[in-house]
Amino acid sequence: MRFRQVLFATALAVASSAGRASIFNAGPQGFSESIYAYLSQANNNGSAFAGYTGFIQPNAGSLGSHGITFANLLGGCVMLFARFAPILFALAIAGSLAGKRVSPAGLGTMRTDNPTFVVLLIGVIVLVGALTFFPALLLGPIVQALTGHLY
Repeated sequence: MRFRQVLFATALAVASSAGRASIFNAGPQGFSESIYAYLSQANNNGSAFAGYTGFIQPNAGSLGSHGITFANLLGGCVMLFARFAPILFALAIAGSLAGKRVSPAGLGTMRTDNPTFVVLLIGVIVLVGALTFFPALLLGPIVQALTGHLY
């Protein structure tokens, strides 16, 4: 769920002219800026790197400064839906599991109290996360390294 929201917000920010106003660098570096900003907003504190901003300060001090409404609203929506929607889904699943009867363990039951289950669970989580984000995260640096153009 969180993956889709981050990738959708990144695509929206890169594809729209209002979203590109927040991106400081052009080309693949700008794509990496954007995906990092929304990934960070979805998971932790909302930090950004390399000049991605929701606030423009053209002069020294605060004279003429203004916020970029698109980046602020999209970032707020990402934080709201990527953080709180999974909490609601987890509570709904917990509520439905609380009402179920306990069934006896059988021949095909996978035990969840041994190291094999822990290794399989962690492996699946890491693999799904890596296959979801690494292609998009590496797209910027790889494209920038393969081109002779400096961005």
